Amino acid sequence: MTEEELLIQKEFDELLNDYINSNHRRKVERITKAFNFANHAHAGVKRLDGDPYIMHPLAVARVVCSEMGLGSTSICSALLHDVVEDTEYTVDDIKNMFGEKIAQIVDGLTKISGAIFGEQASAQAENFRKLLLTMNNDIRVILIKIADRLHNMRTLGSMLPAKQYKIAGETLFLYAPLAHRLGLFAIKTELEDLSFKYEHPQEYAFIHEKLKATEKSRMLLFDHFAEPVRTKLDKMGLTYEMRARVKSAYSIWNKMQSKGVAFEDIYDLYAVRVIFEPLPNVDEKNLCWDIYSVITDIYRIRPDRIRDWVSRSKANGYQALHLTVMGPDGQWIEIQIRSRRMDDIAEKGFAAHWKYKENNVEEDTELDKWLQTITEILESPDPNALDFLDTIKLNLFASEIFVFTPKGDIKTLPQGATALDFAYALHTNIGNKCIGAKVNHHLAPLSHRLSSGDQIEILTSRSQEPQPEWLNFVTTARARTKIDWSLKRMKKEGAKKGEEKVIAILKKADVEINTTNMDKLTLLFSFRKREDFFYSVEKGDVILPDNIKKLLKKNTGNTLVKYVRNALGMVPKNSNVSQLPSPEGKKEKAKFDKSKPYILSEEDFEHNYVIAQCCKPIPGDDAFGFINDDNTVVVHKRSCPIAMRLKSSFGERLLSTEWSNHRNASFEATLEVKGIDSMGVLNTITKIISDDFNVNIQRLLIEAKDGVFEGKIKLKVHNVEDLQQLCVTLSKIENIKSVGRVAD
Repeated sequence: MTEEELLIQKEFDELLNDYINSNHRRKVERITKAFNFANHAHAGVKRLDGDPYIMHPLAVARVVCSEMGLGSTSICSALLHDVVEDTEYTVDDIKNMFGEKIAQIVDGLTKISGAIFGEQASAQAENFRKLLLTMNNDIRVILIKIADRLHNMRTLGSMLPAKQYKIAGETLFLYAPLAHRLGLFAIKTELEDLSFKYEHPQEYAFIHEKLKATEKSRMLLFDHFAEPVRTKLDKMGLTYEMRARVKSAYSIWNKMQSKGVAFEDIYDLYAVRVIFEPLPNVDEKNLCWDIYSVITDIYRIRPDRIRDWVSRSKANGYQALHLTVMGPDGQWIEIQIRSRRMDDIAEKGFAAHWKYKENNVEEDTELDKWLQTITEILESPDPNALDFLDTIKLNLFASEIFVFTPKGDIKTLPQGATALDFAYALHTNIGNKCIGAKVNHHLAPLSHRLSSGDQIEILTSRSQEPQPEWLNFVTTARARTKIDWSLKRMKKEGAKKGEEKVIAILKKADVEINTTNMDKLTLLFSFRKREDFFYSVEKGDVILPDNIKKLLKKNTGNTLVKYVRNALGMVPKNSNVSQLPSPEGKKEKAKFDKSKPYILSEEDFEHNYVIAQCCKPIPGDDAFGFINDDNTVVVHKRSCPIAMRLKSSFGERLLSTEWSNHRNASFEATLEVKGIDSMGVLNTITKIISDDFNVNIQRLLIEAKDGVFEGKIKLKVHNVEDLQQLCVTLSKIENIKSVGRVAD
């Protein structure tokens, strides 16, 4: 073996050793197969630091195994995570060799492997959203991504400073808080410290020097404090360890910044941690309080600094009992009391739970349980990208508040949560029927923002239903989702009742109940969807006349079509189509040969056919014709929603169509442009459209906010090809990020 091969083999042996010492099923062959495959795929490739590339996937796999406690599926995925992106192998190759689940995780990692933050806010939000949405499929994608980022941060020194700043900034903004949210405290702390090291190297070095200089005096203080405590704990017969844990450089610097104090003024530079092994048949929580009693019998406690996360764990699973006492040398000392299990969970997150289950833990089952604790932030259906970013950041970075029910039960909510958020946290039905609240025994509206320690009683009414305006002041994804669902359900139920009313009225008027008559009524009252029409009938916004039969009969033919076309803007106001004589006035109707396409020629435009204003097709679009009562062909896009209704109700009136060349006639089209707001960008856009393409701009609407702009440009073009060429040219303008055709 070469020196390089020995290095690789040594790292792989360490990985196997980590895995064999875990509590997972023994699937060594599977891991070995993944390693051999990845090693072959990355053969000959080096990292910037000169190491063989395979050392990176091996390091990520070791983080996943030993620092996160995950099993063979995650280890194999970590070993393979760069194969699809960096080599000729595909996701299908991974699937054929390692199965569906590993292929799915590797595919997820490949999709989010690009930079999380681009040049513009919308791309940043969309990438952030993609990153988090992968949790819906398998949270291991996120965990391996965090492990990947941790190793990249550990080896960041080989990169150029500009790259270091970018990666460190991303890490501090996204990965560290995400690791914290997932309960990976040790990883979160290391990510923060490494980011701090590269973003503020001088401050980092200063704090490390200070910590080094004060280490000896700190240890003397600790020994002085610990001696009497150890004596008492030993008498209890406990197996434990007690050690002083120094605050991280980043958290010290953060406190110096936020409090505006010098290093010397930070009194809680270190915390004492007592980690005990449980005694048989003794509850861990009781042991925590027994140790608490031992310490407070010796030292004076500071009552406002007690934190009981044993009785109720934090949202990320953290459990411990915190207290602060006055030490023998007159200094306040923070103490954290944890069982071994609690300590593992604090360092490794929920994955550490598996260590305390029976042997041969099935990784997938436990991941399902973990996933339930964090999917709530992803429940909001199809949000706008930037809104989504705000929502996730709110949930991800917000401080938690603790509030009480009237019976004294504690609920954890994000900062800024309202009384209505609390109602939905209790139960969906309580939220749906909520009319107000009593906060600390005083009446408060649903929108009242809660504070830690508030006691809330929710007031409900059977007649209450969720209101659309509730969405304006709820902050939790759970509440928002439940309200959305309820509003959609209420509309569906209302539409059903409205349909029953319409059917009853039609029956009474002796009108046939069929799709055609329902569609005619929907269009007659200016609705595009039957559900909207029925819902309006139920709400009382639409009152059906007593002479419904006469109305339908009168509007069966020409009048209805004209009414509908004008109501929906399907015919231009200046078009001569609306002036066409009625069928009775025509001597004979034109006959259409449905065996061949109807040619949409330039000469016949606005004479024998018109463009539907609901979808505005232009030459080159996939289209079809609808023969109206005037014997004129109305041309729709095949994808048009109105056209869908026409297809289902008036199939005999449809024509296949074919566009001829249109060199002189112009058609309306609307482009949507988005980009970074900058000097002269609007002038460049209009100049290209008018001068380079000789296209007439009919309307231009641009809005800019927070450095990003978006706008709609209404144009007159000859065909789809013109529009496509224009889009390509505009997209090449600096700071333009997207150009596309949209409905007007």
